[in-house]
Amino acid sequence: MVRAIAITSVGLLLGLLGSGVALAIDDEAEVHLDRALEERWDASSQVALNLWTFAELGYQEKRSSQLLQATLQKAGFEVQAGVAGMPTAFVASAGSGRPVIGILAEFDALPGLSQKAVPYRDPRVERGSGHACGHHLFGAGSVAAAVAVRDWMATQSIPGTLRVYGTPAEEGGAGKAYLARAGAFRDVDAVLHWHPSDRNQVSYASTLANKSAKFRFRGESAHASAAPERGRSALDGVEAMSFMVNLLREHVPDATRIHYVVTGGGDAPNIVPENAELFLYARHPDARVLAGIWQRIVEISEAAALGTGTRVSHEVIHGSHSVLPNQVLLDRLQVQLERVGGVEYDAEQTAFAEALYATLRDPDRLLGSQEQVQASTRGLTMSSTDVGDVSWNAPTGGFRTATWVPGTPPHSWQAVAAGGMSIGLEGMRVASRVLAATAAELFLDPEIIEAARAEFERRTGPDFEYQALVGERQPPLDYRD
Repeated sequence: MVRAIAITSVGLLLGLLGSGVALAIDDEAEVHLDRALEERWDASSQVALNLWTFAELGYQEKRSSQLLQATLQKAGFEVQAGVAGMPTAFVASAGSGRPVIGILAEFDALPGLSQKAVPYRDPRVERGSGHACGHHLFGAGSVAAAVAVRDWMATQSIPGTLRVYGTPAEEGGAGKAYLARAGAFRDVDAVLHWHPSDRNQVSYASTLANKSAKFRFRGESAHASAAPERGRSALDGVEAMSFMVNLLREHVPDATRIHYVVTGGGDAPNIVPENAELFLYARHPDARVLAGIWQRIVEISEAAALGTGTRVSHEVIHGSHSVLPNQVLLDRLQVQLERVGGVEYDAEQTAFAEALYATLRDPDRLLGSQEQVQASTRGLTMSSTDVGDVSWNAPTGGFRTATWVPGTPPHSWQAVAAGGMSIGLEGMRVASRVLAATAAELFLDPEIIEAARAEFERRTGPDFEYQALVGERQPPLDYRD
């Protein structure tokens, strides 16, 4: 269960004096928001569990998107669907005028990680998809928070516009990059987001910019034994490219990450492969440095084709910028996360967590740490997210909560298991309360927004112009096929 929030004004004040940041929201507003969330919590939990069951991959999240849209429409939001050329993307709006506050909502699953809500490996569907990054909780929790804030705004006649951005295909599809390219965040004063995790933490850290493409080699088929001289192997092209890319690793900056899979290598050993494909990611903290690394990778693919007598083309699948942290917004989230606190397990949840914890390889956190708010992280994380593109278009702040058993890595069956039962839902509850209260602060205090905007403009600089790393291509709606 979530830690109770019976905080008196004196206790709250003392806690905030320690953090050096005061709240812009009073106890009455907090109580209103918390009550609104609790009144709808059973429904919000069911939305999350439905999304967990759907487990739809990027750009295929039809039922997930429709459910979130219907939930928001029923709560009084106006919904625009099919935004920026993505059928499952949507923008839901309530209120009018300024400020404009956005809340992000993701809902795509990952392939091959189907899992039942049990503390041992047991797929629901063999080789099926599963919510191994908790985006079902992300989407449902953000919508729950937005509905509570909308109710509070209407009841208290609070001016401003609240938007929920339904953002598909975060996992390798860069849905937010296409929204950003289309100008969806151009008039937004601040954007809030969160992410499922094994801990409760505000991250002041940046991430890696990321770009990917499918490199497709085409050769000439022939009998691999009777007439090999007449063939030109597309698989040779893939292997030559992968070999040279691995040589490249020694000659790139330390923070670079390059990884790939062979997604096509031929049909039968006795046929010289006519078609082969390599799907590659490259990452670096600086998008400008990444551009140079990417050019070298493209040139390597061309050299591999030349050397093997094949032809190559590449299709950019996605690209995302590094996250630009906004300390003003992150400070507000930190205060609210400390106010709400962590997650306390009941007896059933404790038994589940202990059994699942025993399956983890070298867990870096102890059971029980889900009850605390961990120290914030700074510097650089080695992950990537299309939230980065949002953060270069509007002041953006995010955090994570313990929806998984401590020590659980993302993209694991253990994350799917915890996310499909009450442990995941309790972490989502923490996130919804933090999001709702922070959004309310932004509506109530224009000085926070002014400070966040000033920081954003200082960090981007006067000459900055956002350019999407996906280029001019249309969203790859079939990239998971």
